[in-house]
Amino acid sequence: MHITITGHHINLTPALEANVHERLSRVEKHFENINSMHVVLSLDNHHTDCSHKGQKNHKAEATLRVPGAELFAHAAADDMYASIALLTEKLDRQLKRHKERRLNH
Repeated sequence: MHITITGHHINLTPALEANVHERLSRVEKHFENINSMHVVLSLDNHHTDCSHKGQKNHKAEATLRVPGAELFAHAAADDMYASIALLTEKLDRQLKRHKERRLNH
């Protein structure tokens, strides 16, 4: 699996990249045929209704390409590591559902 990581308004440290690779490599155990994955880590500094006083402004987004589908997930939290963890859980659920649909078809 090829993972591409980009940062938007954030410096990608080796610790962040290692955390992304470690967590998202666990996703591959549910579905082996993942072609590629593109992860965008961003820091949103403006205040909106969902991010009151700067809370939940660390965002992680991922696009996963598998045969027959393209899966997208988005997560936001107060900490970048927490948003990566939430993103991993969401992708995990989506991949399990996609695999069940393929097997049932």
